[in-house]
Amino acid sequence: MKLTIYHDGQFWIGMIEIVSDGYLKAFRHVFGGEPKDSEVLTFIYHELSTLIHNSHQSGIHVKQNCPNRINPKRLQRRVAKEMRRTGASTKAQEAVRQEYEERKKQRKHITKQHLEEEKQRKYLLRKKKAKAKHKGR
Repeated sequence: MKLTIYHDGQFWIGMIEIVSDGYLKAFRHVFGGEPKDSEVLTFIYHELSTLIHNSHQSGIHVKQNCPNRINPKRLQRRVAKEMRRTGASTKAQEAVRQEYEERKKQRKHITKQHLEEEKQRKYLLRKKKAKAKHKGR
């Protein structure tokens, strides 16, 4: 699991990337102002697990490399390169976008269902009024 905190120009964003069973899942958390270390730790200890467990994200398939022993200097260079890099990886962005699209589809379906129910209710009310109008004759 990897947590990357970066500034997108307006807000401080935390991008969480998790690779499990060959699938990458990415989550986005908006901190707002620049987070202090205590805020980040509170997020990790309390909110992160609920964010991960409440998601219905399927993830994106990624090829996992078998963990070999890495030269310590090479590892330091990789870490330094990651620290210089800003933002999230393309796979993480794709996973977040995919989750957004799924939520959008669900929201659209629910809205359409509510509109149909309201339309049916209005139709029945109109019929009831028309029937009551003719009942008095």
